[in-house]
Amino acid sequence: MSTYGGETLARPRKRTLETAYLFLASFVLLFGFPWDARAQEPRDDSAPLDEEEVPDVIPPQMTEYSPPEYPPAAFKAGLEAVVQLEITVNDDGSVSDPKVIDERGHGFDEAASKAALGLKFSPALVKGEPRAVKIGFEYVFKIEDAEKADSGVAAESEREVPRVGEIGGVLLLASTDAPMPGVNVTVVDGLGMEYEALTDASGKWRLLAMAPGVYQLKIAPEGFVAVESEETIIAGEATDLTFRILPQATETEVFVRGERPPREVTRRTLERREIQRIPGTSGDALRSIQSLPGVARPPGLAGFLIVRGSAPEETGTFIDGAEVPLIYHFGGLSSVVPTELLDQLDFYPGNFSVRYGRFRGGIVDASLRKPDTDCYGDYGALTDRNGCYHGMVQADLIDTRALVQGPVLGSKDWSFALAGRRSWIDTWLKPVLESAGSNVTSAPVYYDYQAIVERNKGPNDKLSFRFYGSDDRLELLINNPAAQDPGFGGNLRFGTSFLRFQTLYQKALTRDTNLDTMVSVGKQNIDFQLGGNLRFELETYPIDIRSEIGHRFHETAKLNVGLDFQTGSFEVFVRAPQPPREGEAAAGPLATSIPLETSSSGTLFRPAWYSDIEWQPHKRVRIVPGVRFDYARDSGHADVSPRLNARYRLILPEEQFWFGEALGTTLKAGVGKYTQPPQFQETDRVFGTPGVESNHSMHYAAGVEQDLTQKIQLSVEGYYKDFYNSVSRTPDLVYENQGSGRVIGMETFLKYKADERFFGWLTYTLSQSLRSDCQDCELRKFQYDQTHNLIMLGSYRLGRGWEIGSRFRVVSGPLVTPVVGAVYSGDAGTYLPLQGEQFSRRLPLFHQLDVRVDKLWQFRTWRLSTYIDIQNVYNNAAKEGLLYNYDYSQEAYQTGLPILPSLGLRGEF
Repeated sequence: MSTYGGETLARPRKRTLETAYLFLASFVLLFGFPWDARAQEPRDDSAPLDEEEVPDVIPPQMTEYSPPEYPPAAFKAGLEAVVQLEITVNDDGSVSDPKVIDERGHGFDEAASKAALGLKFSPALVKGEPRAVKIGFEYVFKIEDAEKADSGVAAESEREVPRVGEIGGVLLLASTDAPMPGVNVTVVDGLGMEYEALTDASGKWRLLAMAPGVYQLKIAPEGFVAVESEETIIAGEATDLTFRILPQATETEVFVRGERPPREVTRRTLERREIQRIPGTSGDALRSIQSLPGVARPPGLAGFLIVRGSAPEETGTFIDGAEVPLIYHFGGLSSVVPTELLDQLDFYPGNFSVRYGRFRGGIVDASLRKPDTDCYGDYGALTDRNGCYHGMVQADLIDTRALVQGPVLGSKDWSFALAGRRSWIDTWLKPVLESAGSNVTSAPVYYDYQAIVERNKGPNDKLSFRFYGSDDRLELLINNPAAQDPGFGGNLRFGTSFLRFQTLYQKALTRDTNLDTMVSVGKQNIDFQLGGNLRFELETYPIDIRSEIGHRFHETAKLNVGLDFQTGSFEVFVRAPQPPREGEAAAGPLATSIPLETSSSGTLFRPAWYSDIEWQPHKRVRIVPGVRFDYARDSGHADVSPRLNARYRLILPEEQFWFGEALGTTLKAGVGKYTQPPQFQETDRVFGTPGVESNHSMHYAAGVEQDLTQKIQLSVEGYYKDFYNSVSRTPDLVYENQGSGRVIGMETFLKYKADERFFGWLTYTLSQSLRSDCQDCELRKFQYDQTHNLIMLGSYRLGRGWEIGSRFRVVSGPLVTPVVGAVYSGDAGTYLPLQGEQFSRRLPLFHQLDVRVDKLWQFRTWRLSTYIDIQNVYNNAAKEGLLYNYDYSQEAYQTGLPILPSLGLRGEF
């Protein structure tokens, strides 16, 4: 092989031979990128080659074609064929020893072998000396050519047409479109013969004088994601290709490698590139959940999840199996766990397995990743070495975060990661509010922090210690309270915080038995105070213990048995009026409401046991039956929850059909019972009714996952939730299990899987969520019901490190309870509203466009990127609620956030 003017002469090479250009490839890869390379003068192709530039091998060139004779019987039957041969080109250019690779019969093989002996070639040259070589050759038998030959018209095989073709192209670094010099490109023909080319300083390569046919192309530079493709070379044509390759250190999926098939009906996963580039999320993985099917848009500046028509408190949030009180900071602007520390993000919109309980909505479980100790070479290429340190700093108008990770000094198995974040909203928003004359002159501030120390001896032996937490604070003075409620003023203080010490141990006890254990202890606080009538203080010390043993007792079945234990002490103080029921107006202004007060302490005790079987009797079928047993001492009741999930692979991707390779089709379905204990205030002796039972629901789901192409997948799923035995309150302020409801919906998810240039999806959720407060009450629309939710998003790499993306949402407006009149209260000195039917009015349609632009600079040992993430680009004034004047005679819309740009800068090594 030799390079000449950016081109490479093709020569066959057996797979077992070593490349002669290993040193040259390494040298150019290290020193040949554009920002390091000196300008090169173009070579005069007419100039003679220096002695050192003479090619080691020059392949044989065909000089005389020998047409085959069409088999008469095959011609009469209308049969056609392509016969592939292996022939020996002797040192004098003659052909001998033709061998048929794949017999076609009907006389084609004999005719091709006979004709091949008449072929003439210029001999192959090895260092200038003629040599005998074996090459691949094929004859194409077409009825059309044979008919032309019979009529006296020269067939294509006999005309003076080109007999060989070319293949080549350019190889670029995906993130910046920088050329990749010194990379080996291998092209393999149907006989297994290899042809190699080396990319030049511009990343270009080319193979000349290639026989027509189908070839397998392989590009696998060390430290980069390998590229494989099937290409067709056509006689007389040049095939030009452009490939962009990625360092193995980036674009990894955010879920555990080698993860076994799901035990749930539906689990949504996103790649790291997707969650870092979704517009409107500032690269936050947990915020990306809000762009998935089944997740409703929350009210403005509300940082909670509404999943498949359930209330926010009915969706559980976990970090490695330990329940946390919140997953988003104030207003949902960012999550409490940075994306860089996420290894697995599981989102279950419904029908989750028996591993999870105490919730009847959905589940979000974020797992922290192993600290990164891999070593990277130039321009982010992954190497075989280990034990390197890495760091990252990112700052924008919302917050600043930093991360450092690497090996524990002097240890091969232990590693660490330290991360922290602080918001900056208070530093720039407070002056804006003061200059605008707002009666609210402060802004929230939040922190979060994470520390990991881990021993990792592989996927079957892991011991990890974690410490993480979050703190959100808001203090302000309301100088101008609303006219309808003059008592709603004074000092406002709100804070919520939590921290966790967590230990994870995962071990393969035997080849068929594995143990997964988690212990978490921590502290969490909620502190809320407004004036003198509202005060809430809660301090808890939760302890979570999870332990699961899985044993494969048969080659088709695995049994999982687990313990899910929650306990911990708590102290609570509450001073507040009796809260209204859902949809009800307050009994009167806060100033005239009589507050209730309670103070208590105790110990939470909620143990649970579960078991399921992962049964796969056939490669197409997977069935997971399970049962869960829960007990809650605070309510004094136990619940049994049986569940069943199944998947059937109707069409396997590897199956072959007459039209080619199949595209996978999977049918899925699930049914199960889900229970949730009553809220603590609902069993309190002052604010609630001791003895109320758990809320119950049945989940039903069925759907299909269809691969439309290798890159495009369509998922359609219908679901139904039946709520019953729900805790509700009677007009005389007694809590009972008389509530009920239902949710019915359909989710459509059309996704283009991320490639080197583009990712995106379109999702549409159609749903209805209804509730009833008593057995004889009519069903009404639930507070968080959203009939339509359409999300379209995509992101495209423009090249040279530029990427642009957008997200467009169209969502049904929120539901509100209208005011139909008002009466004057002399005691309160204000008007009291007369409420209409609960949540009977829907506000105008919500729509919003978000845009994100990224620019990346990849340097030899580090990278720098900047981005601007603009939410609500065309400044749509979203209608979030209703506002009234002092006597409720005039109405106006309460609008959400205006256009919100965030400019950020990120550096990492």
